[in-house]
Amino acid sequence: MNDSKPNYSLGSRPAARLAALTGASVQAGFPSPAEGYLEGALDLNRYCVSNPPATFFVRVAGDSMIGAGIGSGDLLVVDRSLKAQHNDIVVAVVDGEFTLKRLVVRGAQCWLHPENPDYCPLEITEDMEFEVWGRVTRVIREV
Repeated sequence: MNDSKPNYSLGSRPAARLAALTGASVQAGFPSPAEGYLEGALDLNRYCVSNPPATFFVRVAGDSMIGAGIGSGDLLVVDRSLKAQHNDIVVAVVDGEFTLKRLVVRGAQCWLHPENPDYCPLEITEDMEFEVWGRVTRVIREV
């Protein structure tokens, strides 16, 4: 290949092209003149993925987490190697069904809380099959 831009491979994944990263920041208030220079290359896999063998991308369906800024169609970065803790947003399996909720732990009790008042929290009981499948580390949204 005679391309002037380098390709970088990530393990056994296909080669990925790196995007340019500018050294300037973008003002959300009043406009600021651009710096006009590049800081380097940005590899989104390196930015979004800490542990590639344990990381998965999952598309969201539904609106139970809109209060947390997660909507239907968003793409989640989920790390299965991270231990879920109180208040983390997790992908869990309850009685064979996947769900996306906030993990709430108080003592020995555990709930899966939606971030939408139209839905009720789910208390996890001993008679349920329950597993935290992974912890959400990033949300990617198309605007």
